[in-house]
Amino acid sequence: MTWTEDRMLNSSGPEGPVGNSSSVEQILVPIMDSLILILGVTGHSLVMVILCGRQRRGVGHTGQTPQVSTMGTGTDILLLALSAADLLLLSTIPFYTVSIAMQKWPFGNVMCRLVGFLGSACSSASVFTLAALAVSRYLTVVKPTRAYSLLIPRRVSMIAVLIWVPACSLGAPQLAFRSVGPPREITDGLTCFAFLSHEQQMIYGLFHFLAAFMLPLVTIAVAYGSIYVFLWRGQQAGRAPQVERYQSKVTQTTAMLVLAFTVCWLPSYGLTLALLANPNSGATGATPRYGAFSVFARLMATSSTVMNPILYVLMSQKFRQDLLRIFKRERQKVKNNVVLSVV
Repeated sequence: MTWTEDRMLNSSGPEGPVGNSSSVEQILVPIMDSLILILGVTGHSLVMVILCGRQRRGVGHTGQTPQVSTMGTGTDILLLALSAADLLLLSTIPFYTVSIAMQKWPFGNVMCRLVGFLGSACSSASVFTLAALAVSRYLTVVKPTRAYSLLIPRRVSMIAVLIWVPACSLGAPQLAFRSVGPPREITDGLTCFAFLSHEQQMIYGLFHFLAAFMLPLVTIAVAYGSIYVFLWRGQQAGRAPQVERYQSKVTQTTAMLVLAFTVCWLPSYGLTLALLANPNSGATGATPRYGAFSVFARLMATSSTVMNPILYVLMSQKFRQDLLRIFKRERQKVKNNVVLSVV
């Protein structure tokens, strides 16, 4: 999201920084960001309440056999880590919202570095967690005996924590090299720059694209490809149709999470590569040629934080049941409070 945000902050044509394109951004971005923040924070908070409740009850996705329950608990831990990463990513949005609305960065050098670091680290942690989910699904479906010994809650929790090591490493250059300075053709504003030289942007951008997007997606594609081949062969062999259907359903849900992440972040990474390919349109560029697409790419990237809770509800019957249980519990509390107040 860093170059997409920078592109929007630094776009200035003949009409200056508050031309027609910027005026639209100043109105549209705060509205869309507010909607994304409300939906994202509410959705992920509910997801975390549901998953923490499952952990306390000691059941996984199915609540059936101990083996399935243990593996479900491991998956829940990764889903909990995914929601935590998305919530942290959501915390960076208001800073960019204010900056785009004001057409300058008013938060100083320290927050420039910290917000850039969090944006990079959290987006990387999300895709790394999705890759870990894909590998865990592969082990659960294709090698269940091995999964039972490997995917114990303590080990999965350690993996969820260790995922942040490469994620923070990818964000470290943002923390070290970001700075606040005047854009090339804007004399009355300050911008939170990613890097000062185009060569540095190109090296870091390509490495980030490969390490935090392409490599995890290749891992995910191989894992899910192997799963679908295994399930297809199982259907052909006619073995355990109920188990096959359950595994297929859970696999489809996690596959949709990955597909949503890819679709949401692809425009942003595509814009990043386009900006890096042209020295005159980088983070410090002065042409508004990517203005409308920058708004679209940013909207898609930030909406990725909202997609996961929606997919859980749409595709997972267990999540719907847990959600209804929460609402029924809250409704009962309200009724009890009303009765007590009357008495």
